Amino acid sequence: MIPLPRRLLAEFTGTALLVAVVVGSGIMAQTLSPRDVGLQLLQNSTATVFGLAVLIVTLGPVSGAHFNPVVSLADWWQGRRTRAGLSAGELASYACAQVLGAVAGAILANAMFDRAAISWSTAERAGAPLWLGELVATAGLVLVIFCLTRSGRTAVAPAAVAGYIGAAYWFTSSTSFANPAVTVGRAFSDTFAGIAPASVPGFVAAQLVGGAIGLLLVHGLFGPPPAGTPEPVVPRPQEERGAAS
Repeated sequence: MIPLPRRLLAEFTGTALLVAVVVGSGIMAQTLSPRDVGLQLLQNSTATVFGLAVLIVTLGPVSGAHFNPVVSLADWWQGRRTRAGLSAGELASYACAQVLGAVAGAILANAMFDRAAISWSTAERAGAPLWLGELVATAGLVLVIFCLTRSGRTAVAPAAVAGYIGAAYWFTSSTSFANPAVTVGRAFSDTFAGIAPASVPGFVAAQLVGGAIGLLLVHGLFGPPPAGTPEPVVPRPQEERGAAS
């Protein structure tokens, strides 16, 4: 099995770069298209789709390319019986690495565009419609990831996961944060992609509920996970799965 410190470095780096892509492309979109919010969202979502796909391909073989505490939590939950997922200690470590990475990514994006390193967002995002949007976005994300894992089609995960997030930017009222770590990170940047700190708890609560619903749907479709289910989003190399099982 790949040592935990290396996996945590991959989760930290991947989440940091993901947030840097989201926040940085949001700043660039505001600069290039200051009067067209729709075009800003198109630019922001396009950069996120490509950036996320590349990060999953690159770092997935090291850590599973979670970059998301909800995905890690779902992995731990379904692996409790099979012992194929994260342990409780690994879950806590993954979540810490992801949150710290997200904050670092936002600070990096701010610095690249000559903004204050920490600039708390003033973008209020609250209310039942937005929370419902986050619930749907996160449930769909978990559904996509774990259906691919359970059906043995993880080779297409980079395209499928990135494609879903890109679509969810547009069909959800919240523009699909779908990730507690990324939500926290985006609070550190008062830009197009930001979220006010006071709005973070509502989004995170909706994401956790959405993750649970997504996992229930996966179990309804595929039944309980069999022993040896690989770690999402990208499985570990074959010899490491064998050593871990």
